[in-house]
Amino acid sequence: MMLKLVHLLGMLACGGQGLFCESLGGRILMWHQHHGRTRHDQQDEKLASTSFTSSISSAALQVSISLNKVELSVGESKFFICTAIGEPVRLDWYNPQGERILASKRMALHTETSRSRLIIYNAIIEDAGIYRCQATDASGHTEEASVVLEIYQRLTFQDIQSPQEFRHGETAEVVCDVISSPVPVVVWYYQDREITEEHHGKFQVLANNNLQIHQVTKADEGVYRCEASVEARGEIDFVDIAVVVNVPPVLSVSQQSFNATADYQESVTFTCITSGSPDPLVTWHRKGLQLEPSEQYIFNRLEGGRSMLTIHNIRQGDGGTYSCKATNKAGSQEREIFLKVFVQPHITQLKNVTAVEGSAAMISCVAEGEPLPDISWRRASDGHTFADGDKRQDGRFEVRGRHGKSVLTISGVRLADFGRFDCEALSRIGGHQKSMFLDIEYIPKFLTNHTIYYSWEGNPVNISCDVMSNPPATMLWRRERFTISAEGTANTRVYSAEGKSVLEVTPMSDRDFGRYNCTARNNIGVRYQEFILAQADVPSNPYSVRLSAVSQRLATVTFMKPDSHGGVPISYYLVQYKEVGSQDWRDIKSHSVQTTVVLTGLEPNTTYEVRVAAVNGKGQGEFSHTETFQTLPIREPSPPAVHGQRGMGKAYRLGLVKQDDGGMPIVEYIVKYKTDKEEQWMTKLVPGANDFAMLQPLQWNTRYEVEITARNVKGLSEPTFYQFFMPQKPDITAESLFSGLGLGAVVGLGLGALLLLLVLVDVSCFFLRHCGLLMCITRTLCSKKTATSGKGKEMEEGKAAYLKLPLKEENGKESLKPDTIEIKVHSDNSIHTKPDDSKA
Repeated sequence: MMLKLVHLLGMLACGGQGLFCESLGGRILMWHQHHGRTRHDQQDEKLASTSFTSSISSAALQVSISLNKVELSVGESKFFICTAIGEPVRLDWYNPQGERILASKRMALHTETSRSRLIIYNAIIEDAGIYRCQATDASGHTEEASVVLEIYQRLTFQDIQSPQEFRHGETAEVVCDVISSPVPVVVWYYQDREITEEHHGKFQVLANNNLQIHQVTKADEGVYRCEASVEARGEIDFVDIAVVVNVPPVLSVSQQSFNATADYQESVTFTCITSGSPDPLVTWHRKGLQLEPSEQYIFNRLEGGRSMLTIHNIRQGDGGTYSCKATNKAGSQEREIFLKVFVQPHITQLKNVTAVEGSAAMISCVAEGEPLPDISWRRASDGHTFADGDKRQDGRFEVRGRHGKSVLTISGVRLADFGRFDCEALSRIGGHQKSMFLDIEYIPKFLTNHTIYYSWEGNPVNISCDVMSNPPATMLWRRERFTISAEGTANTRVYSAEGKSVLEVTPMSDRDFGRYNCTARNNIGVRYQEFILAQADVPSNPYSVRLSAVSQRLATVTFMKPDSHGGVPISYYLVQYKEVGSQDWRDIKSHSVQTTVVLTGLEPNTTYEVRVAAVNGKGQGEFSHTETFQTLPIREPSPPAVHGQRGMGKAYRLGLVKQDDGGMPIVEYIVKYKTDKEEQWMTKLVPGANDFAMLQPLQWNTRYEVEITARNVKGLSEPTFYQFFMPQKPDITAESLFSGLGLGAVVGLGLGALLLLLVLVDVSCFFLRHCGLLMCITRTLCSKKTATSGKGKEMEEGKAAYLKLPLKEENGKESLKPDTIEIKVHSDNSIHTKPDDSKA
């Protein structure tokens, strides 16, 4: 009854004030409605009557807010304007808890004299309630207005993760955390179909709106839709969540054990086959450590889940167990692979050994490998082999081995055992060989039995003492129990080298001949050798002197060596010869100690005497028995030997080989030739010093007959007959000539033509201007004295020609004085010679 009265009075008091009166009525209504949330107490009607009276009495101070009721979603922002009519001195805002609002980050205040704006940023649920704007005038009187702020939560999906992963076989709970006010209704969809109660055996929507999938499998993978709606506001939203099912790795190996050989640059490849979701990460491990890629370890991954580890350059330490481990989000699995590394034999210990002759030597060889190798021995000097358990017939060699170690024992070591021994370690994987040297130490041994030396007074002689020993021996010389110092004496000198000591003795009297002692000593023992220095004599006479190959100018003397060389090597043989009846012996020395000597420069048809003596360092021995022989008389030469070959163009070259010249030099060769169809011979004279004759010009496609005769001063030889055939004329043109020539030949022809041109120019300069290279040569030659010789005149047909030719002996000495012989050749081919006052 009282409330109605108050409302009525308020309306009457407002009159027709419009918005203010409406706001005032609203305020009164709102105050009534939020009775329980304000600080005004409505328990007695007196308070209401008093408030009404205050409003009327303070009509000059009035407060209004732009909005009465506002709905705001969480996170949105809003502002409210409070306006005061009258003379307010202060405007304050109060929150739903009745506390005066102070400016902050989320609540801002902008206040002027009669106007104040409240801004609420990013509203939250706790911001809901009644906000009051209070105006205060100067007298302390207050008026206020209020606004109701209702906050609601829009549909919001909180921290939705996609994809959401689960392990194969477990119960999966797909989380869909959605909030709103009021509480939303959530529906799940899979493959565009709503998940309903009929899927309860597999799927179930929980009270917290999450979707539970029982024993999830790979087939349950996909996109699930969580849809939320608020029917009161007609609000609806959804989120798609990808569900991923992780399958634990399944690992298999195609081969669990491998064999390889170390140090052969071998490689081995392990293969693991994996499956799982997501694709497993494959790692390789050894001895608890993960292997990393390197030059030795190469990792490859192929299609079909094949992962490979390749180990390059396998060594002995690479053997053992390797593990292949596959890991993904759902778990891991591991498999082991065993690598058996075979190691080729390797000899690790073998040393050189030194033994004393006659003692025992033990040689040890140690080898390793997988499997352990068998060890054998080989002697390099004769290739003989020794294996474990072997024992030679002489019992000196014995081999014992065990666990990669072998010992070769040699009893009674001999010098022949010195040298290289090879140790060979062999297995089915391979072999290894090393060598050692067995060094034998022994007492000095003298190398020569030459203990007698010959010399004579004033002639130095070297007495050599050659010793073989190990270790090297020191050597001393003694004479009649006195040691000869290294510096020597007046007539002795000592020269030493390793294994050799030479005593040089220059005998001065008979006392220097006799015995000398050489002593050799090392740490194994001492040895002595005695040498005798005897007086030398001249050689005895050679014997069995014989003459052979006697000709007009030559004779060969052969003889036997003397029975005694006098203790000193023969230096050479002296051969003496002379004409019978002459007293002047001519001397010829043999070449070194040859027992054959050739006598030259003999006169034809002459009897000679010859004798031989041997000469050594001491002197010349006695002559042998004198032998006589007679040289052959001068005669005509033997027919020459002939060989031929075709020359350039229409020429033919005849090679002339001199035979026996009959004791006098060949003066000339008379070459007669004609075709086989002609009777007339053509004649060509060739000097006897020449070794060929050039026949030209000849006819093509013609057979020729040749007759060659050699002539010396005694006469003509028997003729030598020869035939040859000239071929058909070749068809040669400039084009064919040069087409067959290479670049080098063409260049050579060009250079030859250039050289010929230069010669022609030089000759022209010689005759026309008296200059040039030819002129210089002529002046040089003309400045010297030269002997002139006769010039031959060529014979014309029907006339005679005269030739003057020098004659020489075989030994190069001229046999005729003067230097020429005149030879007249007539048209009938007869030859007459006329010496120019020469003597035979």
